[in-house]
Amino acid sequence: MARFDADVIIAGAGMAGATLALALKSGGLEPLLVDPMPFDAQLSPTFDGRASAIAFSCFRQWRTLGLAPSLEPHAQRMDEILVTDGRSPGAATPGQTPVFLHFDAGEIADRVQGEPLGYMLENRRIRAALAAGVTAAGIPVLAPERVVGVTVTPSGAEVSLAGGRVLTAPLVVGAEGRGSTVRKAAGIEVTGWDYPQTAVVCTVKLDRGHGGVAHEYFLPGGPFAILPLTDDRASLVWTETRDRAEALREARPEMFRAHLARRFGDFLGDIEVVGPVFIYPLSLAIAEQFSAPRVALLGDAAHAVHPIAGQGLNLGLKGAAALAEVILDAARLGEDFGAELVLERYARWRRFDTNTLAAGMDAFVWLFSNDNPVLRLARGAGMAAVNRIGPARRFFMHEAGGAVGDLPRLLRGEAL
Repeated sequence: MARFDADVIIAGAGMAGATLALALKSGGLEPLLVDPMPFDAQLSPTFDGRASAIAFSCFRQWRTLGLAPSLEPHAQRMDEILVTDGRSPGAATPGQTPVFLHFDAGEIADRVQGEPLGYMLENRRIRAALAAGVTAAGIPVLAPERVVGVTVTPSGAEVSLAGGRVLTAPLVVGAEGRGSTVRKAAGIEVTGWDYPQTAVVCTVKLDRGHGGVAHEYFLPGGPFAILPLTDDRASLVWTETRDRAEALREARPEMFRAHLARRFGDFLGDIEVVGPVFIYPLSLAIAEQFSAPRVALLGDAAHAVHPIAGQGLNLGLKGAAALAEVILDAARLGEDFGAELVLERYARWRRFDTNTLAAGMDAFVWLFSNDNPVLRLARGAGMAAVNRIGPARRFFMHEAGGAVGDLPRLLRGEAL
């Protein structure tokens, strides 16, 4: 440390970057976070209106890092997921019998110690818990500040900041999102494309209790999700064309409510929109490499996927657990943890899972976001088969919970 300003400089103090910083600190290293936005700005209800479905394995990581007291009061268990393929919301509506899939946490409870299928958490609550954890751990945060360049040397990396400072570390992690400066400085290309869809997101208060059930409807225009939150609220995520999404965001409250009521159905009673309406353009972007000499990529800087299955943030959290374990294990063995051979262990660990999930989500988008009768027939047959085959259904639940494959220790609930 005498030669460096930090052990690891992390560009991006978002949810994946802050989780990585806490994991590294728990293992005895000294990370430093750099972010264009102060923590206070990230905690505002108007900064990020989304809620995230957190896989139970990723929630174990946060528990292990000491964040449970801050998160659990705001975490809503998802004990069931109902997936419907239809032209209107229907699987929970009396008298309708669309093709659907039903996942119930009770089927795998004995193998996952009673964990739910996942936890729904508002992003601002996650950010608040991580900010408090980072502050309590004494991790330095430079904000508002941003990385504008990275120069790699055989022994370390120099990080140039917009304010004129130059910091050094053995390793730099790019976790600052899709437009990652760290990724560009490392010369890593991205493969991907934009979808002709935009996500419209808002929070609603429900007239009837949701019972911890998450609903996802595959409608001709794209998926529409009703995701349970605490206090009988729900996060709604549905896809529209970009022009229509913009119009909805600017619509008068009564017009927005009327449109929403047509999409929502009435099985949960009256709904009241609480808070602002947000829109997020959707795209796929996968970095061609997850590491380079003295550089590792994390979160959306490495992979940005369609939110159709709620796995985007989970991919970043899994990456944080794997990268922290690789770095700390190498440091304890006396290795140069910023060396290319060490970082390739992380890239190799996460590459297959990430690419497989991204390809699967992309296929789902194109397969389900249409009203083609032939595809509808194929979708119905596939969903009916999975619904009837218990082992297949349980595999999908384990996969969604992040409990499949070679899990990092934090995802198993074990300290580093």
